[in-house]
Amino acid sequence: MFYEPSKGHGLPHDPFKALVSPRPIGWISTVSKDGALNLAPYSFFNALSGKPPLVWFSSESEKDSATFAGETREFVANIVGRDLAGKMNRSSVNAPRGTSEFDYAGLTSAPSLLVAPPRVAEAPAALECKVTEIFRPKGLNGQETGAVVVIGEVVGVHIDEAFLTGGLFDAVKAGNVARLGYMDYSSIDATFSMRRPRWED
Repeated sequence: MFYEPSKGHGLPHDPFKALVSPRPIGWISTVSKDGALNLAPYSFFNALSGKPPLVWFSSESEKDSATFAGETREFVANIVGRDLAGKMNRSSVNAPRGTSEFDYAGLTSAPSLLVAPPRVAEAPAALECKVTEIFRPKGLNGQETGAVVVIGEVVGVHIDEAFLTGGLFDAVKAGNVARLGYMDYSSIDATFSMRRPRWED
């Protein structure tokens, strides 16, 4: 089949998010300028540069994570392990502002070292980030979309040493959780390696 997104797809549910998957989940913790905490999962999340290390998350609309990150210019991207999937999902509740998703989901907040927002103590890893830019992307018509993109430079990295194998972060042991389409998720249960070819070979 072929369809143009602007004209509809004729399927029971939009397949777009299922096609562009799996997508790592950024479990974003932020704090407002007044000290209110927020913790929310984002499936529009990824790394975009290694030097310097940059990550981004995108909110489909102006939500607390983007608002708070804009106020304080800091956030933490917590990595979701398989055993935390249920609590991650619980933290996505549309709670009123001022509600602690850490408490609601039964999680422990741990102090960060270089930024104000706390990290999820139970997470296998966490990235402390300082905001480099926030913007609203545009569509083909030149109009800004409702999405808000937040980019941050990773200034500190926490890794639970229980998830290191031979000095490497073991994504299988952690069971990194990713978002698929619809209501579906996946976790890593196997990896394989391939070396990038070189023309000289």
